[in-house]
Amino acid sequence: MTAADRLSTVCDRIAAAAKVARRDFGAVTLIAVSKTQGADAIRPLLEHGQRDFGENRVQEAQNKWPALRETFPDARLHLIGQLQSNKAADAVALADAIHSVDRPSLVAALARAMDAGDRRPACFVQVNIGDEPQKGGCPIADVAALLTAARAADLPVAGLMCLPPADLEPAPYFALLAKIARDHGLSGLSMGMSDDVETAVTLGATHVRVGSALFGPRA
Repeated sequence: MTAADRLSTVCDRIAAAAKVARRDFGAVTLIAVSKTQGADAIRPLLEHGQRDFGENRVQEAQNKWPALRETFPDARLHLIGQLQSNKAADAVALADAIHSVDRPSLVAALARAMDAGDRRPACFVQVNIGDEPQKGGCPIADVAALLTAARAADLPVAGLMCLPPADLEPAPYFALLAKIARDHGLSGLSMGMSDDVETAVTLGATHVRVGSALFGPRA
């Protein structure tokens, strides 16, 4: 399959799920997870209209996106990996959205960087929805306090993000994230990947992060 074929297939999957849920296809942002992918793999998707891309590491994104944005200045970059506080300024300078806000120290670092750089990327609070010690994310019990801190720091909080446990049915975890978001007056839900994008969309995802279905299996 070509890049255009893969992109069309993923968009069709999202559209079909949105139709089932009586949602507008346009309410779901497809983030092409381009981590570990070189510019030669990314450029064909850009040429076929894909504009939102996700990267895990600030340094990797810095190495490839400035050049890509020279040709595609409207490309939007989402940082979706765990972010170190000492990379906050670089993240704010580079990204249009940060999906991994998960602790008060990072909130403070991002607030300082946003004030200094006069740039305010959208922020998603990452929730450790499966209470998995090996994963980043704010514990569910601490979400309210972290949101309070983020809002007090004037971060533009767009919603919540999660990565459900890998080997379990994701629907209950997506539904729980949606409930937590509603309880806190948030509409943004960054959830769902290549294997479970339909489930995520039917349960309210506003941003889905798709890698292998667009780029093929990772090495």
